[in-house]
Amino acid sequence: MSNLNIVVVGATGAVGVEFLDLLARRHFSFGSLRLLASAKSIGRKMKCGNRDFTVEALDENSFRGAHIAFFSAGGSISKKYAPIAAKCGCVVIDNSSAFRMDPNVPLVIPEINPEAALEHRGIIANPNCSTIIALVPLWPLHRHNRIRRIIAATYQAASGGGAAAMQELLDATKAYLEGGDHKPQVLPHPYAFNLFSHNAAVDPVSLYNEEELKMVRETKKIFNDPDIRISATCVRVPVLRAHCEALNVEFTSPISPSEVRNWLTDQPGVRLVDDPHRNYFPMPREASGQNDVLVGRIRQDISDPSNRSIAMFVSGDQLLKGAALNGIQIAELLVKNGLGAAAA
Repeated sequence: MSNLNIVVVGATGAVGVEFLDLLARRHFSFGSLRLLASAKSIGRKMKCGNRDFTVEALDENSFRGAHIAFFSAGGSISKKYAPIAAKCGCVVIDNSSAFRMDPNVPLVIPEINPEAALEHRGIIANPNCSTIIALVPLWPLHRHNRIRRIIAATYQAASGGGAAAMQELLDATKAYLEGGDHKPQVLPHPYAFNLFSHNAAVDPVSLYNEEELKMVRETKKIFNDPDIRISATCVRVPVLRAHCEALNVEFTSPISPSEVRNWLTDQPGVRLVDDPHRNYFPMPREASGQNDVLVGRIRQDISDPSNRSIAMFVSGDQLLKGAALNGIQIAELLVKNGLGAAAA
């Protein structure tokens, strides 16, 4: 299918830029490419490979003749325009949270539930970045020994807040080092040499923030396991790019670190970085720009006498596997299968 017409909504944002880079680097064949963004970006030139493209305005006619649209412009834009695109016969791969929990919209990580993508009705949801980074390495373990409970603590980089948050971290750090002051503009608290609870809204009943609840709800849907128990604490840290997560995982049967390492070896999307002799484990510096989720610090949870619990540490590029790469992989899966159900 070399004559696909592709649309990128939110092309000028941090994830949109990664979409363009991945289309070129992964040699994703297309006939035409339309870049759409807000009015302030109209006319801007952007590259995909060695070709220049001009950013256009997003409107209700933007999807006529399009086959695949990558959305990364926020939930309100997705809610308004994704159904319009789908009605035009375009398959939407949406990076926002707008449709993730819609029972009629598949929530897909290709390494885990590729078959779900092929049952779409015009819209496919990309999971939350923290969910993806945790579940890619947990899924192979879940297949061997069912996971009963996950306790997650995330260390989330500025990239999760987009290009503006990344720039805020740079500006705040520069000001701090020069002895000046930087008033937060994008995030609610001073960012340089600081960390704070994720800035998503806090649910007044559970007191979990929305980022944490996303991990809970999305994991249940992707694993198709409503009984799995999950608790998360999501924290924003002063790292430019790539999220980290400390995961404590309880399994149905006793499990050993050597089994975990064996089950993760050669798994798609996973790379073991687990050298206790050198105290060398996953770091955002090394995960940045990488397609794989790095996994290490694999050890028995000594607080569980049943030997059914494992502690581990993971790091993954939020802009790549946590967002754009997962979307591109979904598109590649669709192309391989003739775009799936809605196109049939």
